[in-house]
Amino acid sequence: MNYLQEIGRYSLLMRQLFVRPDNWAMYRKEIFRQMNNIGVGSLAIIGTISFFVGAVSAIQFAYQMAGQLLPMYLLGFIIRDSMIIELGPTLSGLILAGKVGSNISSELGTMRISEQIDALETMGVNSANYLIAPKVWAAVLIVPPLVVVSAFLGIYGGFLASVNYGIAPGIYEKGLVSWFKEFNLVIMAVKSVVFAFILTSIACYEGYTVKGGAIQIGQASTRAVVHGSILIILFDYIITSMLT
Repeated sequence: MNYLQEIGRYSLLMRQLFVRPDNWAMYRKEIFRQMNNIGVGSLAIIGTISFFVGAVSAIQFAYQMAGQLLPMYLLGFIIRDSMIIELGPTLSGLILAGKVGSNISSELGTMRISEQIDALETMGVNSANYLIAPKVWAAVLIVPPLVVVSAFLGIYGGFLASVNYGIAPGIYEKGLVSWFKEFNLVIMAVKSVVFAFILTSIACYEGYTVKGGAIQIGQASTRAVVHGSILIILFDYIITSMLT
């Protein structure tokens, strides 16, 4: 029953995303500010991790394929599709769930505990729409470009690692252009949008509804990261099953 109640409260809170804002100029300005916080602030960590994940994956696959009756150019094909379909979106989503999710939850939790949200509601401001909606829509807009960067850097990291491993650049590049399916980009885009919505909406819900003090804010941040990560993995499986 507690889980059903939480789902009900979450659904009612998310309805505020589709309420017309009172001040479009302020609403738009907040969306751009959140896009900068989420996108620019996370670009370095996502790019670094994706680059080395692609590099490590290339070395591991090259090691496993050595001595087998498989053409080595399959390495580029494997790294390309792995980064586009799976590693790029999922890895970025999990990183953002930890970095952005905990930050959003702590921010809203602090505002709730310090009664700033109550003050907004006293002034007649729709606090849920003003505080939550810009964060969610900003993530939906900025996370897909981040995932594209993640996939590109992962593929490039795999290229450099394979060349350093002794594989000719032309062989890796041949795999990159072999059997490419444009629909894989659609899968990546769908996962990016869904993961962006999940990680921000869960974090906003945990922070917005927190009760207590500093300890409860920390617990809410932990729940935001854990629940967001679990749901990202769950929906990763669901989307992959449906679209492939």
